[in-house]
Amino acid sequence: MKKFVLFIPLVIFLGMGVFLYKGLFLNPKVLDSALEGKPIPAFQLERLEAASEMITEKNLVGKVTMLNFWATWCPACKYEHPYLMMLSKRNLLPIYGINYRDDRALAIKELKTEGDPYTLNVFDKDGRLGLDLGVYGAPETFIVDHNGIIRYRYAGPIDQTVWTQTLYPMIQQLQTEAKADGAS
Repeated sequence: MKKFVLFIPLVIFLGMGVFLYKGLFLNPKVLDSALEGKPIPAFQLERLEAASEMITEKNLVGKVTMLNFWATWCPACKYEHPYLMMLSKRNLLPIYGINYRDDRALAIKELKTEGDPYTLNVFDKDGRLGLDLGVYGAPETFIVDHNGIIRYRYAGPIDQTVWTQTLYPMIQQLQTEAKADGAS
């Protein structure tokens, strides 16, 4: 029995080593989302540009869409912004901005200065919607089908590689399915 007790630290050390070694090969950009395959959570938040106008999950349903969490305090969001502007001009799908834990006046000013790629901006001042969706930080993007079902989650800034290799092929497939279902 005494010899067995001497091996306990070795077994613990080896177990932790295997766990940490496996972690070296994980992609931090790929986050499993417990909400993939489930509807957008119910919410009621203010529109960024008009505090008196309330937006709900129902405003985001009907077409394949992209929900993009962003903030003025987020350097990666600033990196991603020109690419979102280019996507917006191509008019491939609605891009809904979720201004995440930010200052309303600064966010509005930034959109006026840098351009507004969003079809609609939701003001998530306290991060409630972000919390419901499991957002770790900005930027994070969700692809949502025409029925309001979350199909994919991407953490990090969108660029040409992410768009062409991951997001756009999925969006095209979902848009094809939406047309087959008779959605716009």
